[in-house]
This record gives sequence, C-alpha cells and structure tokens, in this order.
Amino acid sequence: MLDVKNLKVKVNKKLILQGLSLKVNRGEVVAVMGPNGSGKSTLAYTLAGHPQYKAASGLMKLGKIELNKFSPDERAKKGIFLGFQYPVGVTGVGVSQFLRLAFQKIQNKKISPLEFRELLNKQAKKLKVNKELLERSVNEGFSGGEKKKMEVLQMAVLRPKLAILDETDSGLDIDALKIVAEGINQVKKDNPRIGVLLITHYQRILEYVKPDRVVVIKKGKVVKEGGLKLVKELEKKGYEGI
Repeated sequence: MLDVKNLKVKVNKKLILQGLSLKVNRGEVVAVMGPNGSGKSTLAYTLAGHPQYKAASGLMKLGKIELNKFSPDERAKKGIFLGFQYPVGVTGVGVSQFLRLAFQKIQNKKISPLEFRELLNKQAKKLKVNKELLERSVNEGFSGGEKKKMEVLQMAVLRPKLAILDETDSGLDIDALKIVAEGINQVKKDNPRIGVLLITHYQRILEYVKPDRVVVIKKGKVVKEGGLKLVKELEKKGYEGI
C-alpha cells in the first residue's frame, strides 16, 4: 500500500534521508526503529506533507497515488494520518467540533452533530477515553497520556488507510503505554486493512503492539529489516552493533 523508493529529503539544506526505501502492506504493522537523528521523524513529516520536509528525489506512493503531487490536507483525504510525538493544544476548538469537520472532509459526506456525537462517544468508550475530554478544546490541559489517547481516538474516527505514529510511546508511563497500545490494537481490530507505520526508539511498545516487520534506520537509510528477533538483537547489541 505504501511504497517508498530511494527517498532523499533535505531539511535546511542538509540531506537527512539519503535514499531510503520501505513498504507497508495493507493490514500490516511495520515498526521503524533507529537512534536519534537517523531520520525517523523526517520520514513521517515528509510522508504527511510538512512544507519544510520536501523530497529532493525518490518516490512516495500510497497505492497508485504519487504523494508528492498533493498538499497535506489532500494527503489526509487520500488516507494518510499522522500521530504526533508532541501533540499541541488548539485553544477554542472543541474535540467534537474538530473531529466532525475532519470526518466530513475526509469521508466527503455530511453528518449531523447528534449522529457524530453518538459515533464519537462509541469510539471513546471502546478506547477508554474519558468523555469529559471530549468537551474540552483539543489537547487543552490534557496530560501526556491523554494527548496520546486522543491521537488514537482521532485515528479510530477518521479510519485512514495508513497511520503514521511518530513515537506515540514517548513520555508515557507503563500504565499509559498499555492503554495507548490497547487502543492501537483495537483500531487495528476494527479496521483490519489499515497499514501502520509505528516509529519508536524502544522495544517496550512492541511488547503490546506486535509488528509484522521491523525496519532499522541509520543515517537516513534502511540498514536492516526483520521480525521480532531483530528487536531482541537491538536490545543486546544496541544500534551501534547493527
């Protein structure tokens, strides 16, 4: 479903991705691991269409769609979702209002506030998101764990084809990590055709969200690919040993 070939990306005139290639199939969870500065977040932002992260060369395709031709909002409509490492608050924009507008744009159909509220409450209950959070502005006054749960709720409601989760486990204690991981697994269960690109530094989230493949990035390139055994190898050797 996602096909990235020989992708080179410059940020502030510095080449960060240096010919990166990877694939994510429908229904597949691909974990992307690597040390700081290896290009993991650059890959996420480039796929999502961040204006400061533009491909110098290479190919990015979602199915038959060449992503380079589309703006960030158009990529979202095509089925790309980006969960941020540090979600920001949006004062004055309610969670329900924000998600209803996004849902209508992506699904290209109208839905009444009452009907959407029922849909949102159902997903919130399933993902163990406190209904009180739905009455607030987006991420306003949320804890780190609540922000990450809200990202998963957005993913559940918007039903993307490809979810890019940029260090969703960052800053979470073990209880919050388990809840967020359970949420990701629930979204996968409800939408089995979704592809997930799970970007992380550590193996701990992979104990709860089992990847189909693990890809290791160093210095802007894929240096190794494998299964869960590769995660165990990383634990023993570290990134320097790969």
